[in-house]
Amino acid sequence: MNYILSARSAPFDVFETAAIEAPATMLLGMPHLSLKGLSETWLLKECGHRHWLMIAAAAGRALPDFRDADGEPVYAAFCAATIRNAKFGVMGENDELAFSSDLARISGAQFVSLHRLSCDGRLVGEVELVSVFVKRRERGKNRSIARVSLEGLPPIRKSERFDRAAGVAAMIRSDRWTAYFGFERAKGRCEAQLRIRPCPSQDFNGAGFLYFAAFQSFVDRAEWELLEDASLVDYMTIDRDIIYHGNIEPGERIVLRLLSQRKEDHVLAHWFEIARESDGARLADVFTRRGPHG
Repeated sequence: MNYILSARSAPFDVFETAAIEAPATMLLGMPHLSLKGLSETWLLKECGHRHWLMIAAAAGRALPDFRDADGEPVYAAFCAATIRNAKFGVMGENDELAFSSDLARISGAQFVSLHRLSCDGRLVGEVELVSVFVKRRERGKNRSIARVSLEGLPPIRKSERFDRAAGVAAMIRSDRWTAYFGFERAKGRCEAQLRIRPCPSQDFNGAGFLYFAAFQSFVDRAEWELLEDASLVDYMTIDRDIIYHGNIEPGERIVLRLLSQRKEDHVLAHWFEIARESDGARLADVFTRRGPHG
């Protein structure tokens, strides 16, 4: 039997466990908004939270508290985050944002969640998240994280609908690609770079990891700092792919390298690499398409 966990309140024709507790709609206010519309950082945090709650519900747990055989905490670390067809600029204060979310287990430790976003009955974007279960092999060391397997999870479900982002992440992480997002890998060159020291109180999460939702904010900061284009104040994300490779310890610095960019018809596209400064280890590849809001 196919297994999908849904956040929608209406019944539908697939096997379903208990619904998650996150609300299906949210009234937007200042915590949810940025200068020109919906905050992408808030949205990724919210979808990540829903992803975690859905995994817990799929495993028949009241709370998302997962442990290994030794009682050590196990977390869902994100491998990829994708935003598609975003119209974040149409949303403002007192608008209602509706979520329709599905979850599937696609491999032993890998889950994918799909989140369709709508406002006033209009589709305003889609978010896809891919995660694996991980634990620290050395307590307190983010560089020691490794994948783990857990018992009591739903059956694996293979579907093209849920496999796209995971397939892209595997391709990018293994360097088995020649062109993606309109960029050729062989032509990627560092055009400019920005060093950042992530802040423990702002950029790390409660599990002690550099938060997956901070990576795109670093890229936006680098875009604004390096390109020095005043028109970018009106730009919002249309599409974005973040492929995660690693993490850092609090206090370490990161380097954001602009590897390629293009601008066509007022739409800016770029490819950034995020690396650990100390050893050059790649932390993420981020492909983005942005344009004027609205």
